[in-house]
Amino acid sequence: MTSARDPQRKLLRLEVRNSQTPIETKPDWIRARAKTGPEFLAINDLVRSEQLRTVCQEALCPNIFECWEDREATFLIGGEQCTRRCDFCNIDTGRPAALDTDEPRRVAESVATMGLRYATVTGVARDDLDDGGSWLWAETVRQIRRSCPDTGVELLIPDFNRRADLLDEVFETRPSVLAHNVETVPRIFKKIRPAFTYERSLGVISDARDAGLITKSNLILGMGETDDEIDEALRDLHDAGCDLVTITQYLRPSPRHHPVDRWVKPERFVHWSRRAEEIGFLGVMSGPLVRSSYRAGRLYQSAVAARQDA
Repeated sequence: MTSARDPQRKLLRLEVRNSQTPIETKPDWIRARAKTGPEFLAINDLVRSEQLRTVCQEALCPNIFECWEDREATFLIGGEQCTRRCDFCNIDTGRPAALDTDEPRRVAESVATMGLRYATVTGVARDDLDDGGSWLWAETVRQIRRSCPDTGVELLIPDFNRRADLLDEVFETRPSVLAHNVETVPRIFKKIRPAFTYERSLGVISDARDAGLITKSNLILGMGETDDEIDEALRDLHDAGCDLVTITQYLRPSPRHHPVDRWVKPERFVHWSRRAEEIGFLGVMSGPLVRSSYRAGRLYQSAVAARQDA
């Protein structure tokens, strides 16, 4: 996800401190390979001709070729500014514009026009709204279901401060997958995500699981965590009721963001994939360029199959 910083906003002290560390040189294995198949080309033509907007192309996602070939795409709702600031995220923090109540219809229209098999919907935190934007999330699912009843819908939600009434409004739409990303380990969580708490994020996953939904989360490596802490976080997620997990390398969006602590080698991502499977996750995607919506439809199907076999 990407959003330009408001040039009128002064840098925070943390951002000034981050900026003192130059942008790191990426290792050779952080390279995306462009493989354009017929489905990708068809969707790419539609996006251009219809002037559709997806996170995939706006964030220059390295996985766009594979996901569009699977007819999967990700959409950002709620505006371009977030009321919270995470030290790894490129979405700008500030006072968001008024809620666009027509956005759910337009997203559903894009899903239909693109002929998607699976759509992921993510968005900004809207603490400025009484309902935290829960209506917008729920209405987006309803509109997609109305236009494309056979399309899978995954929601990657904020925590809504774990208010039961707001979460229930979203859960009642029965998305295919309910995702909420923990992103990092307890020791550095407050530093990286000061407006969230580790326990509350785990609680949101538990609430979704208790509601009978397939649940999902993400861990970003390379922000200062240790291997023991990664293992602990994976076990915490599974104990909270998380079915699916994605594990990825932190890539620093700009000098004002948290510096990269380390580059995790591809073979370690293989290790973490195997470890997550040992712990009991129903599906795992792990790799340097994996993102939380990467091959989301395939991961959802693996959870469905695992539940049927259980």
